[in-house]
Amino acid sequence: MPVKLRPSVKRVDRNTKKVTIEHSYIKQTPKKELFELLNKSVTTPKVKQKIQNELVRRGVEIVWVAKDS
Repeated sequence: MPVKLRPSVKRVDRNTKKVTIEHSYIKQTPKKELFELLNKSVTTPKVKQKIQNELVRRGVEIVWVAKDS
């Protein structure tokens, strides 16, 4: 199974009552959004590790810079 970033969502078309399931896989997420999630303080450590693993898989080098106080 691919790694998920968020839980799956069920969407119901109100006209046809057809249910579609949308999955949010981490491999479909743009790099910019991954870096924004990585820098947020509300992101859990488990999700941060998933993001770091995905960026390594893509060949992106992560450079940590200390915040200036």
